[in-house]
Amino acid sequence: MQKENYRFDRVEFAGSLGDLGTLIPLAVPLIVVTGLNVTSVLLCVGLLYIASGLYYNLPIPVQPLKVVAAIAIAYPEKITIATIAAAGITIGVILLLLALTGLINWLAGYFSKPIIRGIQLGLGLILIAKGIEFIRQPELFINNTNAINLGSGISLNLITGMISVLVVLFLISNKRYPAALVIVTAGIIIGVCLGTLKDAALVLGPLPLSTVKLNAPDFLNGFILLVIPQLPLTIGNAIIGTADTSKSLFGQRDEVNRVTHKNLSISMGIVNIIAGITGGMPVCHGAGGLAAHYRFGARTGGSNLMIGLIFLVVALVFGSIAVNLLSSIPCAILGTLLLFAGLELGMLIRDVKEKKDLFIVLIVAGIGFATTNMGVAFLTGMIIDIIMKWKDISV
Repeated sequence: MQKENYRFDRVEFAGSLGDLGTLIPLAVPLIVVTGLNVTSVLLCVGLLYIASGLYYNLPIPVQPLKVVAAIAIAYPEKITIATIAAAGITIGVILLLLALTGLINWLAGYFSKPIIRGIQLGLGLILIAKGIEFIRQPELFINNTNAINLGSGISLNLITGMISVLVVLFLISNKRYPAALVIVTAGIIIGVCLGTLKDAALVLGPLPLSTVKLNAPDFLNGFILLVIPQLPLTIGNAIIGTADTSKSLFGQRDEVNRVTHKNLSISMGIVNIIAGITGGMPVCHGAGGLAAHYRFGARTGGSNLMIGLIFLVVALVFGSIAVNLLSSIPCAILGTLLLFAGLELGMLIRDVKEKKDLFIVLIVAGIGFATTNMGVAFLTGMIIDIIMKWKDISV
């Protein structure tokens, strides 16, 4: 099929905002809790978005490494900036080795279609649950514990979430008023009006960048605490899941042929080494993020170029207040983006027709959703798949 030209219209821009519900809720607390350099974090995100847009010409997402971010936020007394940096470099090197040796393709061979669909459905359910959690919580903003109640236990955040869900439903296919653009713009206006920037000192320019000093214990701790639990999700979702989702969503477009396991491993490997050296945030691609961008209108790499440029501007011009800017979007708006991204990702199982395959899909999804550990879900699904074929078990 013919190549798609880059698009830079408002629908493409709206689609570029679709994955903010994953990026911001992890990136902002990670920066606040651990002290990561916000300029380095946003530079790496912006540069990978732009590089991905230029190379793939598809809305390939950029997300924090979820397990790394979650553990670092939960245990700041154990996870230092040096530990995160060492983990990022280690993951980057491992991904490059997997790509350059061809081992990533060998590993991908163990991910059958039912297992991949199960991982995608499990991630979809996790995104839906997280989205609902963000909508239901009383706090309106990520870095603010104050809740604005309207009476009878009903918070402003809940009302905002209910309205934003209805707006998305009404505008989901509207090209004149793209849903994500409408609700994110409205959310930022709400945040600014409620004073999210009132305590921020407006000092233009980036924060100074410097390399992180690392030693052997940093690499050892990073490997044990962060790399080992992260790698199964990275391989299953960020590499194999992203490649499969691109085929499912974009079909036979020429650009899809570039979204290979090797190329995704290389791009993530390089940027994580850079992030580790400069004290940034380890990042990845992801099937859920791709579904989010697609759900809200992104169809070309133009969306990546636009959102990447925004992150670069925020990093280089508003470095000192970047966290305040990002956290001006209400939790309910982020939750709405997550909710619809999860629905889009979960619907990929519609091409599973065989009852036996659907059985494996549901097992993998259920285990992944219950444990949030896609490595465990993958291994369980693979074992069950082997046993069912060996014993010729029918369901």
